[in-house]
Amino acid sequence: MSQVLVVDDQSHVRSAIVTVLEGKGSFSVATAENGADALKLFRASKFDLVIADLYMPGMDGVKLIKEMRTIDPAIAVVAISGVLLRTTGRTALDLLSMNRDLSGIATLQKPFRPTQLLQAIRKAFDVAAPKGTDRCAFAPDLPNP
Repeated sequence: MSQVLVVDDQSHVRSAIVTVLEGKGSFSVATAENGADALKLFRASKFDLVIADLYMPGMDGVKLIKEMRTIDPAIAVVAISGVLLRTTGRTALDLLSMNRDLSGIATLQKPFRPTQLLQAIRKAFDVAAPKGTDRCAFAPDLPNP
């Protein structure tokens, strides 16, 4: 069973993700509403996947992901955001591709459908997998992205 940490300041987003993942039967999910609480959980437990919102009060998702990667460089990550950048037509997720420290992360724009969430998780496991291994063994029944 894959251990997942979901971090989002919006309770309805956390609840929706938990419902989808626990409904699959192959995920055990912990949640945090901010980066500081998430980091405490991450240090105390072993997770296979982190799903983190980029824009949260206090510690934002970018800093959180960087901190988590210092602890576990191979952690699978799905970054989520619904924030649109003014006048650019781009989302906050577009900024990730410009940050070298945040390579190998799957992204998902809010709002999203359950199938899109599952595809992003599959992609996160795929890109986090060390060469010669199959991280998707953590979630073999997920759709391919």
